[in-house]
Amino acid sequence: MRRLLFAAAGLLASTTLSLGQGALPDNLAKLGAFKTTGVTEFTVIEQGGDYAAGIKKTLERIKMPDGFKIDLYAIVPDARHMAVGPQGIVTFVGTRKSEVWAVTDRNKDRVADEVKNFAPSLPKSIPNGPCFTDDGFLIIAEQNRVLLYPAAEFFYESPDVVAVPIVPGGELIPVEEESYNHTARVCDIGPDGKLYISLGQPFNVAPAEKLELYNEVGIGGIIRMNIDGTDREVYTYGVRNSVGHDHHPVTGELWFTDNQVDGMGDDIPPGELNRQTAAGQHFGHPWYGGGDVRTNEYAGQEVPVDVVMPAVEMVAHAADLGMHFYTGSMFPAKYKNAIFSAQHGSWNRTTPVGARVMVTFIDDEGNARSEPFAEGWIDENGEYLGRPVDVTQLRDGSILVSDDLAGALYRISYEGN
Repeated sequence: MRRLLFAAAGLLASTTLSLGQGALPDNLAKLGAFKTTGVTEFTVIEQGGDYAAGIKKTLERIKMPDGFKIDLYAIVPDARHMAVGPQGIVTFVGTRKSEVWAVTDRNKDRVADEVKNFAPSLPKSIPNGPCFTDDGFLIIAEQNRVLLYPAAEFFYESPDVVAVPIVPGGELIPVEEESYNHTARVCDIGPDGKLYISLGQPFNVAPAEKLELYNEVGIGGIIRMNIDGTDREVYTYGVRNSVGHDHHPVTGELWFTDNQVDGMGDDIPPGELNRQTAAGQHFGHPWYGGGDVRTNEYAGQEVPVDVVMPAVEMVAHAADLGMHFYTGSMFPAKYKNAIFSAQHGSWNRTTPVGARVMVTFIDDEGNARSEPFAEGWIDENGEYLGRPVDVTQLRDGSILVSDDLAGALYRISYEGN
């Protein structure tokens, strides 16, 4: 695998690839040929001061089960989805803008010492979704491109880091389907060693004339492929906009969150946490807006597919995003293999809901139940003090929570008996 990827990198020096809008920057070819770009400066984020103090003040109001503690881990602008390096050296944090941040805790006091932008010599477009392969290759899913960084955890100190296209620019989705809406991709490596990527469809409810194309490409679903980009296939259908998925550490089943249809009222349709047990299953969109609530646009129509209903129905419009199966040993035993997930919070509900971390417990038969785990980011005036996006796990068994409103990462640890 390593020889294959580095051979592909060498070919980039003589290859022009489309980014969807014009030619790919020359820097990608230079990096693939192990040449310098001339970029020397990083953006380094200040970690102290009044801004950090304000966030710490907010964290004093967060309620969690007894024994748990939440602390500010890092100031990270626009922090979205996260990937912790296998060596535990650095955490990579995506954004919906143009930066990926490298967050380092050098002295291992469980507070970040340094936050700076990753690979600043390479322009990026909505690099929301980082994930790691088992052998330590960083993958970043952008809006319409997927790049692999074979040695990111060891060469992030340099502005130049070799990058190899897994899916070249303009080939993740058709260029004409690029949109400003539902553009945040997430990725994960399955127990089969394949790369899974979610592709949200851009509409509130996908129109009928788009369904054939979307089913073919995987828009409004989750695709999978080999790490080198070959053997791409649509794994999951009928998804409105999933921005969080992970594989069960025991069964290997894919679980994912899904944001459901807007404009149907404050209390319907429910958000979803879904369990997929086989390739090709369909999860209801656009005939269902969430749970068993039919969409207005397809009301009365016969549903032409077999639909898998959600494992858990979440509160309507809470915007369930990133999720992670807990495999650590720091937390009490009941949390082993439970899902920690982030609710970003409603954007147009009359009374805001969400802005919290949920925990979902799954029994041996796959039945699931969810409950709040950390909440308090909505104050008594209905104002958001933070909006959680993603959850991941550090090597010591604590978890990190990202917040793109405050621009921060929080660390939740357990100090009880």
